[in-house]
Amino acid sequence: MINNMLNLKNFKIIDIRESEDDYRFLVEVASPPPSYCPKCGTVANLYKHGKKQQLFFDLPMHAKRVGIFVKRQRYKCRECNETFFEYLPDMDANRSVTNRLKDWIQEASLEKTFTSVADDIGVDEKTVLNIFNDYVAELEAQTDFRTPKWLGIDEVHLLKNYRCVITDVENKSVIDILRKRNKDTVISYLSKLQDIDNIELVAMDMWNPYKSAVNSVIPHAKIVIDKFHVVKLANEALEKIRKANRQNVSTKERRQLMRDRYVLLSRRKDLNNFDDQIKLQVWTDKFPLLGQAYELKEQFFDIYEAESIKEAYKLYQNWLLNVPKELIAYFDDLIKAMNNWEEEVFNYFNYPITNAYTESLNRLIKTMNHVGRGYSFEALRAKILFTQGYRKVKKKKKFKEVEVTFGKMLPDQFPNWSQTGYEWVYEEIYGADFSTLIKAIEEGTL
Repeated sequence: MINNMLNLKNFKIIDIRESEDDYRFLVEVASPPPSYCPKCGTVANLYKHGKKQQLFFDLPMHAKRVGIFVKRQRYKCRECNETFFEYLPDMDANRSVTNRLKDWIQEASLEKTFTSVADDIGVDEKTVLNIFNDYVAELEAQTDFRTPKWLGIDEVHLLKNYRCVITDVENKSVIDILRKRNKDTVISYLSKLQDIDNIELVAMDMWNPYKSAVNSVIPHAKIVIDKFHVVKLANEALEKIRKANRQNVSTKERRQLMRDRYVLLSRRKDLNNFDDQIKLQVWTDKFPLLGQAYELKEQFFDIYEAESIKEAYKLYQNWLLNVPKELIAYFDDLIKAMNNWEEEVFNYFNYPITNAYTESLNRLIKTMNHVGRGYSFEALRAKILFTQGYRKVKKKKKFKEVEVTFGKMLPDQFPNWSQTGYEWVYEEIYGADFSTLIKAIEEGTL
């Protein structure tokens, strides 16, 4: 019965000690001694050369941490004079843990902080970190994300720093999250992509390091500035004017203007509520410059309803001429952006792609930042990218159906194999699906 406690048939339990928080087992290998030298391959020319006691950690038992002390036999080869220790089945060759504990640590590290995992099982935090890093490296080696036709480059604020998010725009999925968003980091990532010539379009915001990286590595790709990053500047201009007018109203009106800001930031066509329409009328009548700014904001949004790049460019030129000098300073950021990124902004009207769905990442990242205290960037990245249920995977045929003829040649041995049809398939992994990630947040499983 005592030897069944660990459920490790390759080890024989010699002694057990139990404390309030821990079990400690003393064991020795139950399998036969080695028959050859692993160093030189000589058979049956070995002799025992002392023992060493090694500690390995195992899965907790009865809510207690488990340590296994192995009396490990050392051998020496008479042929090559090299020494070696006997093989330990069920133990990891690189870490002082059982294989089953290593598997548990890999999964637990995606759910808990490294510190809490280490405390649960009695190992040091560095061991947990090393096992996790090995696991992520293994996952990355096994996962070959499809290089998208439409690449998205965006950023999120995660764990107190901006991180670069790489997306598949066409399939609405996350391909990677980079630790930094600087030019060198993005160039390094893009340079390692397979089939990079397949990338036709790159959607991004107006961040020069992204543009420089793309032009350096994939100069053939068309850069398209995401329209939501452009129109956001029009809303920000309106916000500046609203805040400037706070000085000219009473405390009560100031609070009301703050509460009603959503009306000013809404499109007029979306204000279906009569009360909201009245609020808009009141504030734009009270502050004429705010009213003019609102109309300019509406006219700028209308540019994105143009049916051609020529029409869009004409609408923008007319809009620019209509900006009164009193409002130029407020719309200055928008006007500068249009001047500096003119080609990339107007590319949208030939290639209307957008990274807008990454805005749904805001909730994801907000949740991550809240629950992620104590987590590493690597753990959160791995959880998003490599959790099987979050991936978008498509299977495609690689070869046509073929017929095999084993049954015709050997009907007695293979009676059911005659003319059986087979087809080869392969997987295309499109990254972590946005809708699945959001659903996981809502259900509390992420």
